[in-house]
Amino acid sequence: MIMIRSNIALIGLGVMGKSLTLNLLDQGFNVTGFDISELHRERAKLEGIQVSTSAENKGQLNIVESLEALLASLEQPRVIALSVPAGNIVDSVIDELLSAGLETDDIVIDTGNSLWTDTEARAQRYQGKLRFISTAVSGGEVGARTGPALMASGEQSAWQFVEPMWTAIAAKVDTSGTPVGQFEQGEPCAAYLGPAGAGHYVKMVHNGIEYADMQLICEAYHFMSVVLGMPANKIGQVFVKWNQGALNSYLMEISADILQTPDPVTNKPFVEIVLDKAGQKGTGLWTAVNSLQTGAPAPTIAQAVFARAQSSQKNTRLKGSALFQSQRPAHSGLDKDEIISQLHDALYCSKLSVYAQGFDLLKATSKMEGWQLDFTTIANIWRAGCIIRAAFLQDIATTYQTVPDIENLLFAQSFKTSLSQYSTGWRHSVANAALNGVPMPGISSALNYFDSLTSAVLPANLLQAQRDYFGSHTYSRINAPEEEKYHLTWNLEQRDQVKQ
Repeated sequence: MIMIRSNIALIGLGVMGKSLTLNLLDQGFNVTGFDISELHRERAKLEGIQVSTSAENKGQLNIVESLEALLASLEQPRVIALSVPAGNIVDSVIDELLSAGLETDDIVIDTGNSLWTDTEARAQRYQGKLRFISTAVSGGEVGARTGPALMASGEQSAWQFVEPMWTAIAAKVDTSGTPVGQFEQGEPCAAYLGPAGAGHYVKMVHNGIEYADMQLICEAYHFMSVVLGMPANKIGQVFVKWNQGALNSYLMEISADILQTPDPVTNKPFVEIVLDKAGQKGTGLWTAVNSLQTGAPAPTIAQAVFARAQSSQKNTRLKGSALFQSQRPAHSGLDKDEIISQLHDALYCSKLSVYAQGFDLLKATSKMEGWQLDFTTIANIWRAGCIIRAAFLQDIATTYQTVPDIENLLFAQSFKTSLSQYSTGWRHSVANAALNGVPMPGISSALNYFDSLTSAVLPANLLQAQRDYFGSHTYSRINAPEEEKYHLTWNLEQRDQVKQ
């Protein structure tokens, strides 16, 4: 019997690895699978058989129990995708592959959620020993199974070899930018983005935007629930309506579904039996920290991280609520339909603000790292498969295609028109939240970002004077070249200006 060589191997057959494996089989690729867990191997084997026998032209799955057997099963050059937890385990697996006989022309792909700087270091470490690329995968279990967004970076020759496989399994959109089915023709949401680290960096910013987008939706829900007293299913119906217009997105779609789903145990609204303590895996934190490091402000992403942290302080919040609840204003005099309309406008403007923050961060780091990221490509591959897919990503892609060097996304004419139209509702929503004692940290920070971005004068003149007063940090004058620095002799009776 002649053994069929596999086109690719997957190491790690957990949720994501198994889903990618089944997707590859669906597209006709032969796959070798390996996992240290016998349970994971058996599950993948059973589901792989189901896919392979479901129709003609499906791939075959070969489950092996050693890395030596894995290498022996692959056609040359060997392509091995890792779906293992980020961190040292990635290096450990690659080292074991080298010991098992991996060769310099073979390709290793990290598909995990690695920190981008780790990916850069990894590329340096294995240079000359193998061809290393990373592919950040967005879309969760369902996306990986039926079509994810794929953000690749690293050795370009390796990308050129695996590109046919990656574009085959990726999510796709039609000519209008609308997602299409797994087996339909369309433009794939997979692309090579640049040198090592670039793909994982773009995915990190994607996740930061995801954190913020989720928080914004939650704030709109919370206001309607607390202030307007609307039941969860009614709020879900509002979200369904919103999802048919400018706010169309995957996160809006699933939020509407969640809010209209009953708890199978109590039959109460499911959302009401879920404890209000949000978890996080750290990618939002990475994005917020990177924003501080680069000096490209992403305050709404940071606020989304803080909101999750504060939600986890449940006992403290219960004590605070008991102490100060009587001091919260009573809800009165609000027109329900008008408030809902204003919340729609606030959510739309805030989403624009968040995407502007995210792309500004991409722009800053691309310049610092010399990556030359293509923002049109990034917006295009986010249109389907990924968690933040949204209708207006088509408009973002068009903006960058038309004006690739635009200083800030909010300055685009199409978005300028929307912001002018919706900003009143944005401001009223933030004001109503404050007046009714309902937290709205994401939406308010998004508004503050916009107001700061569009302010010709900010109070940083006083701030810089304060710095000069206590620390002699100098200042620039408005009537002199900015590079000229001055200090005022604050501690002397005669306060004179000294040019530095």
